[in-house]
Amino acid sequence: MKKIISVIFTIMVLTACSETTNHDYKFSGESEHWKAEYSYKGTEKWGEKNGQRTYSIEDSYQLVLQYKGSIEELSSLQTLEYSFESNRNHWKLTEEYTEPPLTGTFLSSGESKGGAKVGKDEVIKVTVKWDDFEESFELHNYSE
Repeated sequence: MKKIISVIFTIMVLTACSETTNHDYKFSGESEHWKAEYSYKGTEKWGEKNGQRTYSIEDSYQLVLQYKGSIEELSSLQTLEYSFESNRNHWKLTEEYTEPPLTGTFLSSGESKGGAKVGKDEVIKVTVKWDDFEESFELHNYSE
């Protein structure tokens, strides 16, 4: 009986000391020529080690940027630069073309450990520069 009580107590202590929170958000928005969807998934873990409270986060993102016009309109595209920025993160990508792109959809993704968490109420700012044009717009989390 003492072993059963000991096991139950140990499980209760371990459960009380560790907590995991999962985040799964989709942000979307558009401008005159572009639309984007930013997907964010993160796992936060709180625990205890050697009497000290611990915290870790692992997350991943995917940005899908899509040109709203026909692919023929991008036939002279030489440089595409796009960036996206949240309260704590900023990414910038540049793509050079010697031939026209085959699609009007551009993808960026990544993952990190220990990075900054994206909050569900954040606004993601997207800026797209293509040749001599530039547009900026915001992505909002419409899923709850």
